[in-house]
Amino acid sequence: MKIVINSINNEYLENISFENLENNDKTLKKLSSVKEPLEAIIFAINESINADKLLKYKNIFDKINIFSLSVYSNNRDTVIAGNSLKINSTFVKEQEIKNKLLLLDSKKQKDILHDGTVRSGDRISANGNLCIIGDVNPGAIVSAKKNIYVWGKLLGIAFAGKGGNKNAYIASLFLNPLQLRIADVIAIGPKEKPKNYYPEIAVLEKNTINIKPYIIESKN
Repeated sequence: MKIVINSINNEYLENISFENLENNDKTLKKLSSVKEPLEAIIFAINESINADKLLKYKNIFDKINIFSLSVYSNNRDTVIAGNSLKINSTFVKEQEIKNKLLLLDSKKQKDILHDGTVRSGDRISANGNLCIIGDVNPGAIVSAKKNIYVWGKLLGIAFAGKGGNKNAYIASLFLNPLQLRIADVIAIGPKEKPKNYYPEIAVLEKNTINIKPYIIESKN
């Protein structure tokens, strides 16, 4: 079982086991010092956790600034126990829980390489560059403090230059997003599909997002 702690702006903070949380005053002190509200998510794979144990977790979280506590589990008894304590508890298949953990763990890394489709509802964020080998479907959101590269179709929302980096850019083999954002500038994607299928790059010029052919110059 893992407990993931996020800040209210979805910034990853901790990924810990209950034993470490219960017996680690340093971790509790660190979390208690965070002024903004926190979110705690319990991921329980193939584990039956009764209401007494969940109540013990809940009491610990009540001592720090946790505004939201939820449970994802593929064990129905755990889900029933959570809901009996009015904890938002959801039954999720084992592989889906593992996928959610992978996405949350990715937030700790700087440059991220994601191999596979980013599906509707998925969120991937990088503290450096983000490279996706696959499509970004409508309803998915990808973001990075630096650049975003999509070696596939970009059909969802992409946000490069998080934190104000105006030199960041977004490149894709097929650029037809719902929305693009670079630093604090936002552009809505075109209503019509691109007629040509070739790499394009979105850059910020004079406070406007412009899309150009993405030409990789040869060094020969």
